[in-house]
Amino acid sequence: MNRRIKELAEQARIKDHWSIDEARYLTNYLDEKKFAELIVRECVMLCDKVYEQNDNVKIQAGATFCREDIKKHFGVEE
Repeated sequence: MNRRIKELAEQARIKDHWSIDEARYLTNYLDEKKFAELIVRECVMLCDKVYEQNDNVKIQAGATFCREDIKKHFGVEE
């Protein structure tokens, strides 16, 4: 797993703990929905970056279509 995937997984991790009368409870799991949304948003961000770094109208149009197609395909809203 690359560094960025690990960072996104950590952002999507649910961690919590508490203790009542010596009874301890620990939650530590990956929220798969949040993890998937973070990955999709990262992909959309890359399309935005391509758009911003290029003056070529065709490349900008392709980046815009790519961005919108990714969002539509995965059902992610802004």
